[in-house]
Parts: sequence; structure tokens; C-alpha cells
Amino acid sequence: MNERVVIIGGTSGIGLATARRQLSEGRDVVVTGRSPERLQAALAELSALEGAVGTATGEVVDARDEAATLRFFTGLGRANHVVVAATGSTAAGPFRSVTTDALREASEGKLIAHALTARAALEVLSPGGSLTFLTAASAGAAMPGTAGLAAVNASVAAMVPVLAVELGPVRVNAVSPGIVDTPWWDWMDADTKAETFASYAKSTPAGRCGAPEDIADAIAFLIGNSFTTGVVLTVDGGARLSSGA
Repeated sequence: MNERVVIIGGTSGIGLATARRQLSEGRDVVVTGRSPERLQAALAELSALEGAVGTATGEVVDARDEAATLRFFTGLGRANHVVVAATGSTAAGPFRSVTTDALREASEGKLIAHALTARAALEVLSPGGSLTFLTAASAGAAMPGTAGLAAVNASVAAMVPVLAVELGPVRVNAVSPGIVDTPWWDWMDADTKAETFASYAKSTPAGRCGAPEDIADAIAFLIGNSFTTGVVLTVDGGARLSSGA
């Protein structure tokens, strides 16, 4: 029987790239998302993936909804690995102008979604399995205009070592990406996005922004390496070195 990987927020961007990677490694994947249309499109893409050994299924689930998330995992039966790629609003902008509602929404979409998912997943997660969170390098980058974004991502990262000890032998890790070209950036207009990406690429020793597949590779390592737990793995093209962080 194939191992089963559940990817919360697996219908686009990094989550979808992770699903493709896990299918190619012979695992069954279950993807979730809030949009029925995106879920349908993701499952069509995954089902048509050439060379895939595993199977792909999915369900519409809002990870911010505690009851719905618990129902999903209770009905799942079993899971070997859970990846939480859920995200929410950015709460980006100058600190003086970030609204309380924006901060609450960002926390609900990221911190709360990760915590609720992790807790519900314990009902079906196999001993020796893994939880992998998705945080972001903004948590330690000290970039003006990202205080809200940094706060919610740092909160997710802070849970990792605690849960790795508390929930062992289940392994708990996270990947902390730099700028990655995904639909998450669609809140920016095209010119601002292009300028942001070009500036970031110049700041990295790797000389480019990330692709979803770069992060999917890192997640695959954390899923597959049974001796790694309590790690927040930064994958940012070396940007942290240029900033002196």
C-alpha cells in the first residue's frame, strides 16, 4: 500500500507542486483547497501527470474552519504525512496603515489554519509520520512593510520545535521560502510584482527568485528523511546571506 500524503492548500502554487512531486515518488496524495474550481483543475492536472505511480484525490476544505477540518481528517481514515500550505491575506503595508481586521485575517489564514490542521491530523497520522508546515523568510528578514506578514509566519515557525518534542515520534518540520513565483503574489499589480521580483533576484547569490518546484523539493526531503525533526529549513536562494541575517 502506498504512503498517503495530505496537502492542505494543495490546489495551486507550492502546494500543487508538492502534490506533483509526491505523486512522482509513488505516494498517494489528497489535496484540499477552498475553491471548488481550483480543486477540480488541480485534480485534472494531477490525474494527467505522466509517470505518476500514486493516485490523486481531493476535497474542498476551509482550513480556517475547525469543524470542517476535523470532519475531513476523521473521514480520511489514515495519513502518513501532512503538509500545510494554507495561507491567507498578507497584512502587508506600512505598519501605521495595517488594519486590525487585516491582522486578524492574516492570522486566521496562516497561524490558525496551521494549528487547527495539525491538531485534527493527529487523529489519523501514523506514528513515525510527519507534519510539514510552510512559513516564510519574511519572519526574520526585517523588511519594512511586512510586520504583519512576519508576525504570522514567525508564529508558525515557533511551533515547530515545540511540537517536534511534544508530538514525537511524529516528525514536525517547516520550510521557510524566500520569494517564490506563485499566485500568492497576484495581489500586486504586474509592474510592482516584476520590480519586486527583479530586485530580489539581484539580492540572492542564486541570482533568481524561487519556483514552486524548489520548495516542493525541500518538502520532499523533510517528508522522506526519517531522522529530521524540529527543523525550519530556509530555502531563499541565499538572500539571507546578502542581508546579513
